[in-house]
Amino acid sequence: MIDRADFLDRFGGVFEHSPFIAERALDAGAVTLPLTAQGVHAALTDAFRKASHDEQMGVLTAHPDLAGKLAISGELTEDSRKEQAGAGLDRLSPAEHARFTELNTAYTEKFGFPFIIAVKGLTKDDILAAFEARIGNSAEREFETAKAQVERIALLRLTALLPGD
Repeated sequence: MIDRADFLDRFGGVFEHSPFIAERALDAGAVTLPLTAQGVHAALTDAFRKASHDEQMGVLTAHPDLAGKLAISGELTEDSRKEQAGAGLDRLSPAEHARFTELNTAYTEKFGFPFIIAVKGLTKDDILAAFEARIGNSAEREFETAKAQVERIALLRLTALLPGD
């Protein structure tokens, strides 16, 4: 049997600041033992996809800007901090930081949520190239792209939490 409090404590933050995703997956009976990254991801992703548009938008807006104010002030979640540092976003030159800030502002103004990309395995140059390409997307396409990236981030986080899967 899955202990609710333990499950929510371990997996409630997999979808950034959105524990309702883990709660709904558990309540739907979608989480089964043994816990595996793939199995928990499937359950959480199903709950995310069944969430309303506004709830999905809330998950997107819970994500921090890349190399943004929260990173500078040290207020990122531990997962986000590690992910951004792994891509070198904590070591930007002043010119690179200015470009990220400019793109973050333009992107958020256009789409209403921050630019989201699973940064694991990417360099800052890869991320900037994706940023510049995706800012030209339609609102519908970018909403779908951002949701897919959120799901990928969740899988990467779950793989770290449940190694050996």
